Order: sequence, then structure tokens, then C-alpha cells
Amino acid sequence: MTGALDLSLIGGPVPVVVTACAAAAGAFLLWTGRRTWWTRVVPIGAAACALLAVGVDVAVDVVWRPFPEPLPAVVPVWLGLTAFGAVLAVARWRYARWPTRALGVLAAVVVLVGGLSGVNRYFGQYATLRSALGSTDTVALDTVAKPALDEVRVPSGARLVDVWTPPADLPEHGTLSETPIPSSTDYRPRDAVVYLPPAYAATPRPRLPVLVLLSGQPGTPRDWFDGGELKRHLDAYARAHRGLAPVVVVPDQLGGTTANPMCLDSPLGRTETYLAEDVPGWIRHRLQVDGSRGAWTIAGLSQGGTCSLQLAVRAPAVYSRFIDVSGQREPTLGNRADTVRAAFGGDERAFRRVNPLDVLRATRFPDTEGMVVAGKDDSTYHDQDREVYEACLRAGMDMRWRELPGGHDWTVWRPGLVDALPWLGERTGLGG
Repeated sequence: MTGALDLSLIGGPVPVVVTACAAAAGAFLLWTGRRTWWTRVVPIGAAACALLAVGVDVAVDVVWRPFPEPLPAVVPVWLGLTAFGAVLAVARWRYARWPTRALGVLAAVVVLVGGLSGVNRYFGQYATLRSALGSTDTVALDTVAKPALDEVRVPSGARLVDVWTPPADLPEHGTLSETPIPSSTDYRPRDAVVYLPPAYAATPRPRLPVLVLLSGQPGTPRDWFDGGELKRHLDAYARAHRGLAPVVVVPDQLGGTTANPMCLDSPLGRTETYLAEDVPGWIRHRLQVDGSRGAWTIAGLSQGGTCSLQLAVRAPAVYSRFIDVSGQREPTLGNRADTVRAAFGGDERAFRRVNPLDVLRATRFPDTEGMVVAGKDDSTYHDQDREVYEACLRAGMDMRWRELPGGHDWTVWRPGLVDALPWLGERTGLGG
């Protein structure tokens, strides 16, 4: 069973078999000898489902606009195909006997699974069935974050990795916990996710660096550990570094799956205050971590990548480093006009005071390090990411540029962060 849960849903035989089964199920639903079926049911059903797909696309991209980028074509196409399968199964119900009816329902379900598989392959979100089921266990934070009475002492000028000796009973894996991180304002975040590496369980306990990590939008704090499978990668990093890895805290910068307060203090929510003050304050109060500025990094994907850049230039005293994975040029609700109107009451100057590229033009940041990761095939954000990277260089930051194969999806986001861990470890005393 464990092996089945870990089969790839993105490459290999599973998605090929699922797609072939969906095609066969669709052919079964289409097949019949009735003349009216081909002259009425099929063309009318196909037209209705095509209109449904176009209508959803227009409703999301033109009317609702919950996301700054448009829906990729694969989503409405698969929506139309799966709806067509359901329509055919319902239409066959009237004429078929019970065994054929049951087969029709099963075929419609297989077409639906094929559609979900197609969308998942495009985004690369769930690499395995285990990640799709969200089967990573969590434990209560109170049971794994009890204060340690003794700590590892690191002499001035030394690195933690040079003085760290792991105990014989060090756990093999880190822990995940879901916990509220309260807001000091009227912003109401969802629970955060906290990863504590094996070394956090040791006595004496090392003061570990902190990685504040943000999801994309739409998204939840669990995305990095479900779709991103981050715990497995962090545990692997810890095994290669004698149990050492950063403490990772994934707070909620959205307030809802489709919400987008853009990590600003605005009528949409005071999320800059939350990320710049409340979250760091909670971490320092609740966890035994390295409190020095050089030990703190903020990172994120897509909208969360944009937020990491924002916090790097708006709260440089807190975060000395950022990792922007497929972020946008600026905080946005889709376009500048809508963003300024919703968040700043139409005041363009107020927006420019907090917009990262404008801040970078006016201020130098010689003590900030950053990494910008872009998908080579990301037609929407690749050039924007390059613009951000060059603006950071001009502002005096110590920058790294990484371009990975893939688009605006998990095939870039997952390795974009995981491959940055050695760079992060080298700069925070854990080793590369």
C-alpha cells in the first residue's frame, strides 16, 4: 500500500494509464446505435458543455477575477470534457438497463478522474497519491516545542555546524504542527504550519535559523507540505547535516483560499504588520531559535514570492534574506488600477511608497541577500522575475538568479525552494 501511495502522478505509467482509461470511458459513453443520439444528444450536449467551459472561464477571468493571472486553458478544457461525460451518462440512463447504467456512471467517474489527472499534470501540484491525500501527520506543538534548559553555545565567529555534536538518540525525522499565530490587528489568519527539524529535539538544543515560508494564491499553509512534499525534503537535508535544518514556519498571509490582501496594510487586511511584527514576535516568544537578523529568511511562491520581496524591502531589520520563487513584479489584484483602487482608495502615491520596485529605486540594501527563481516557460512572470532580480542588484543586494525548466507550477516551485536549501544553509551556519 505504501508503494502505491508513492507512485508518481506526474510522470511514469500512472498518468498515462489514467488518461487511456478516461479516453476509453469517453468512447464507451459516446457509443450507441440510436440515430437521435448522434443528431441530437451528442451535438446539443457538446455545445452546452463547451458553453459551460467558456462561461466559467469568462466568469473567473473577467467577472470574479480572484487570481492575478488568467486560468490556463487546460482547466476549462477538462471541465468541458468531464461535464460532457456526465451529460452522456445521464442521457444514456433513460434507454439503458441497469448493468449499462452502472457502467455509464463508472465511465463518467473515470472521465472525471482523467480530468483531474490532466490538470494535476499541468500544475505538477501533487507528485504522488500520498501528497494528494495530505497524509503527512501532524503533532501538537506543545508536545515537541517544550523549552530546553540547556543550549548549544556557538563561539563568536564560529558556525553552528562546526560545534554541533548530535546526541545518540536524535530522531530521524522532524515534526509538523498546525497552530494559530494570532494577529494584533483585525486581520484573521488561518492556522500556520511549523516544521521543527530533528536537532530541535536535542538537549542541549541548538539555536536554529528561521525560514518564514509563504504559499501562493489560491492556497493554504499546508500546500508546501502536501503538494510541495517539503517535509520529506527537509528531513533529507537534516539527515545530510547531522539533524540540522532550519525551523520552518508557514503562516497564512491570505486569510482565505482565494483572498488576496497582498501582504500590505490596507483595507483588505493588515498583513504587512502580521508578517513583519506578529509572526516574528510569536516565533521568538514560542520557539527557541536564532534571533539574530542573519538567521532569518522569508520565502514564497507566486503571490508568496512577491510577498517575500515586499518584506525584504519593507522589513529589512527582520529579514536579512529572501527567496522569491515565480513572484510578480509588484503586489497586484490583476492590474495596477484595480490594485490601487481596492487597497489605496485610488492613491497612486500611497501605492508607490510600498511597492518594492519603487522602494528599490530609492533605497540601497547592501546587507540583504536574495534569490529569484523563474520558470523558463513561465510566459506571464519570467520576464517580471528577471526585472525584479536586476532591480535588486542595482539596489546593492547580493543576489542569485535561477532559471528552471517549467512554467508557473510546482515543477518549478518545488525544486526552486528545495535546491536553495544548501545556499540557505551555508549562509545560516548549517553547512551547504
